[in-house]
Amino acid sequence: MDLQPTTTETTVTADRAWLLSTYGTETNKTITLDLSQFAAGTNYTAAANGLPNVIPSGTPLGKVTASGLYGPYDSAASDGTQTFAGLLETDTAFNTGSTRVGAALRIVGDVNVAKLPVAFTVPAAANRTDHIVFSDLS
Repeated sequence: MDLQPTTTETTVTADRAWLLSTYGTETNKTITLDLSQFAAGTNYTAAANGLPNVIPSGTPLGKVTASGLYGPYDSAASDGTQTFAGLLETDTAFNTGSTRVGAALRIVGDVNVAKLPVAFTVPAAANRTDHIVFSDLS
């Protein structure tokens, strides 16, 4: 019997068409995502063909008050995620069964709201903790 090891490598490039400039990149915050807050098909692309689950860059996030972890921004929530905290800086991969994953949160910058990966209505200043300037250049 002849055994030959095989190595597979996949390169994924983040689609950050929503980012209008690199301004603010140096101010990203390191955060932890609570993966129980995210739903397959709604908030992330489920694993397929050997690739991991991926939450797309530009996903709007809010901070869960009870845990200090982050989940998808939801203006109708009452757990803290109803306050917009910022945008997920880059595509974030995680394995099925994981409960948390580290990520980068963009809190400053110039963003084209029409190019975000989800429909997003910019909340009033009282419901935000970020310093992002949103433009609609659709």
